[in-house]
Amino acid sequence: MINPEELAKHYTRFRVTERILLTGHSHQAWPDVAFEAQQQAWLDTAEHVDDVWDLAFQKANDVRRGFARLLDDTPERIALAENTHELVVRFLSALPLRKRPQVVTTDGEFHTIRRQLDRLAEEGIEVIKVPAMPASTLAERLAISVDDRTAAVLVSAVLYANAHIVPHLRLVQEACDRVGAELLVDAYHALNVVPFSLIEEGLQRAYVVGGGYKYCQLGPGNAFLRFPLDTGLRPVVTGWFSEFTDLSRPAAGGRVTYGPGPARFAGATYDYTSHYRAAAVFKFFEEQKLTPQKLRELNQHQIEMLSGRARNDAIGGFLAIPEPRAAKVQRSLRRQGIWTDYRGDVLRVGPAPYVTDAQLRTAVAALRAA
Repeated sequence: MINPEELAKHYTRFRVTERILLTGHSHQAWPDVAFEAQQQAWLDTAEHVDDVWDLAFQKANDVRRGFARLLDDTPERIALAENTHELVVRFLSALPLRKRPQVVTTDGEFHTIRRQLDRLAEEGIEVIKVPAMPASTLAERLAISVDDRTAAVLVSAVLYANAHIVPHLRLVQEACDRVGAELLVDAYHALNVVPFSLIEEGLQRAYVVGGGYKYCQLGPGNAFLRFPLDTGLRPVVTGWFSEFTDLSRPAAGGRVTYGPGPARFAGATYDYTSHYRAAAVFKFFEEQKLTPQKLRELNQHQIEMLSGRARNDAIGGFLAIPEPRAAKVQRSLRRQGIWTDYRGDVLRVGPAPYVTDAQLRTAVAALRAA
């Protein structure tokens, strides 16, 4: 099992031993290697100037490999961007919404999907929102909502508001396959805390979005879209990096072409510093043998300590506590050096692998007092 006391020694700049960071579901601390990598990005740019992009693309490939390992997939199917919204928009822009003007989703999606689909609904796209709870039957209810007018289904693997795991997503994939619709799974709250193998889940045909801001400890600027091998989607919202490998040829008129593999969903010039940081953190996780399975085991132990209840395999990486005074409680805990967050009347408490049992006992006492 992971030893949080030993692991915490690698997070000195975030001062994880001086304060109790229970925001693991929102923003985990970065290991110290991330600081060194971020400095290296600056130094490489100063040394190589415009030629630094060759090094930057190598880092991007390392990041693709890191995400692919977590998904049980291959790097050639991983497109990168600075945030999931960019990638969701490119995905949506490629759907045949004139012919199939319906999108199916849930009422429990993160704001990235929720807000964008609400705006599309204002423009006449039919957006069906299936109640997210109970999560145990959500996949079945989504599946029966899909018909030949559906362009895509967008659903989370783990609900962001309460950490409930959504099982049996292969049923949604099968429903989409029957009518020729696409499935996009938001795996952000599963990635690196709840094992999520596309093969085991039966989701090889799915599109998957996620990123490194939370459980991967990569910081901002590290999001991905995983796409199936035979994708033929042509994003309307497309950046010039999609033709980066063909810039030596003059632009031709007619049909817009797309680069190979991840270039299909590429954007444009980005800050590659985030990829330096992410590549270093992925390497650190490998060296420390921090696999999703081991992280899940530790996380469930920590959730048990925080909740005082037996392990619940239907819950993801954090604890959602109903509390009408959630904002007041969150502020009270912060004054004691205990970092949490809240959404409405729900206090969210998320451990991380560098949080020790002693810190958790302190947090539990403070929570009870509050």
